[in-house]
Amino acid sequence: MKRILLAPLCAVALLAAMASCTSNGDSVEQAQKTNEARHENATANTDMGDMKQDKKDFDSDFMTKAASGGMLEVELGRLVAQRGATPEGKQFGQHMVDDHSKANEELKALAAQKNITLPSTLGEDHREVLDDVTDEKGVDMDKKYLKEMVKDHEEDVKEYTEASTNASDPDIKAFAAKNVPILKQHLAMAQKMYAAVEQRK
Repeated sequence: MKRILLAPLCAVALLAAMASCTSNGDSVEQAQKTNEARHENATANTDMGDMKQDKKDFDSDFMTKAASGGMLEVELGRLVAQRGATPEGKQFGQHMVDDHSKANEELKALAAQKNITLPSTLGEDHREVLDDVTDEKGVDMDKKYLKEMVKDHEEDVKEYTEASTNASDPDIKAFAAKNVPILKQHLAMAQKMYAAVEQRK
């Protein structure tokens, strides 16, 4: 009798373990899967429907990545503005908090309007960047932060420029286009400040 009951209990335990693993997965990927499932249900199962879904997936994938990136900018910016060891690190950190907090709110409002699910926490790639920077102390933290901000904004400029051309939704396209010059400005600022901080011991 005990042996008969054991099999279903094991199956339940296995399912629970799998569910908990899923819940701890990449928040960006989870949001993208939610959006893709919604698009699949909303579009007809035809070649035209598939094309429409691909376009919607591109838009929502851009939005989910942008949301995680925006959260990283604010979290790291706030941390370095408070704990940074150089005027450049602190200044750039505060600048990111100010600019990206505003952009994040616009992104959230746009996502709500378009029925796009955004991640509520950092994606795994952005979580790694946060951990790498916070592992450092003093001037080394500022150097690591500004180096990551150069890399991050290079990627942002590329992704936002692509979305400003390829997004199918005109409002998402406009949001991306509006932010490209701001991100280019952030990139130039990060490059300049990283070069200055890199000279220090």
